[in-house]
Amino acid sequence: MIQKTALSRRDFLYATSTGSALLAAGHFAQQIIAAPEKKSGNSLIASITKETVRRNRDGSSQTWFHPRCCMIPSQNGSSKMLMNLQVIGGSDYFGPVHWSESNDLGKTWTKPQAIPSLGREPMKDHEGLMAGVCDVTPQYHPQTETVLSLGHVVFYRGPRFARGDQLARFPVYAVRQKDGSWSQRKILNWDDPRGSFIYTNNCGQRIVMPNGDIMMSFTFGSHSKSRLVAGVRCSFDGNELKIIEVGPALKSNVGRGLLEPSITQFQDQFFMTIRAEDGHGYVAVSKDGLNYKQKTAWAWDDGKPIGMSTTQQHWLTHSDGLFLVYTREDQSNKNVIRWRAPLWVARVDPEKRCLIRETEQVVLPLVGDGINDPNNVALMGNFDVTNLSPNESCVTVGEWTPRAGAKGDLLLARIRWNKPNSA
Repeated sequence: MIQKTALSRRDFLYATSTGSALLAAGHFAQQIIAAPEKKSGNSLIASITKETVRRNRDGSSQTWFHPRCCMIPSQNGSSKMLMNLQVIGGSDYFGPVHWSESNDLGKTWTKPQAIPSLGREPMKDHEGLMAGVCDVTPQYHPQTETVLSLGHVVFYRGPRFARGDQLARFPVYAVRQKDGSWSQRKILNWDDPRGSFIYTNNCGQRIVMPNGDIMMSFTFGSHSKSRLVAGVRCSFDGNELKIIEVGPALKSNVGRGLLEPSITQFQDQFFMTIRAEDGHGYVAVSKDGLNYKQKTAWAWDDGKPIGMSTTQQHWLTHSDGLFLVYTREDQSNKNVIRWRAPLWVARVDPEKRCLIRETEQVVLPLVGDGINDPNNVALMGNFDVTNLSPNESCVTVGEWTPRAGAKGDLLLARIRWNKPNSA
């Protein structure tokens, strides 16, 4: 069933899903959840529809998490969609990384298959401690016709995150060759004492440059508090990822500091969006992807601050406009953990480095009652954004209910553009 609504801005602030969208036997259903940008005079988003890729709201199956995608072009002009994903069983507790493919822009998917090198490995000299992988983001590298799936190491003891003995954490990756085979697990090495406790690009958006280099960003620190972020340039030859240069750091002394940065390019500039623990998210701009200017807290175009509670944001790029996908404080979600539902999107003013309030709309709605029954609201704070074609982009997310059995669906929000996107 396709359910259509024409929502005003006030209406979709409190929009909720019917939860009836189901992909089964090669069929799927959609719910149109957002109208075009309002009052902007230059609308780019034509519509947003919600699709359910895999279902586990009733707890009868598995809850898939970290669904992150990339597009792989083929010789006949079509593109294949590759997703990395893994099961979640508790807070920061994930199963082996899997892959799944779609040949119809995300409408149907193959059964997830484990990537052998991105499972769990026993740690020598640490009896009972296992090294897993999480926060993986795949990216197609056209110069070598490979996919780089980059995440970071995480340590488990028994059926839980090993909070008492997490060792130093660092980026790990596997490479998918053109024939579909996956490499062994590899480490992105950085011999810098500033990252002795942790350095990572976990969940981060990256950019492949024309010469094949990869621009990304790190969050890093020598201890658990006050982490820094910086721009990073790497070389990649289809097998090995190596750090060439790390730029000057941005910092925050609140909590764990600055976390989970993502970057994009727009109008010949690099933009970085940053998760923080001081009630804000941040944006910084650079000409070269290494030297970022002082960070600015995300705010509306009228100067009013936007409440963001230690949750990542990601870029949605269009050749004619830059957008941010994010979570924030709202009247409808005031008791939801870290306000991690719904997911919103708004257009960015690249000069003022703020969000244009009248363009905001819901990407994926809050399901349930975020005021009186927040424990049964599925969280959506770990998501990804992919440009599918000149006409469509998507946001993928794994819902989960940490206080209600870790249940949730794997969702895809399909964003259709009014103008072709060449980004």
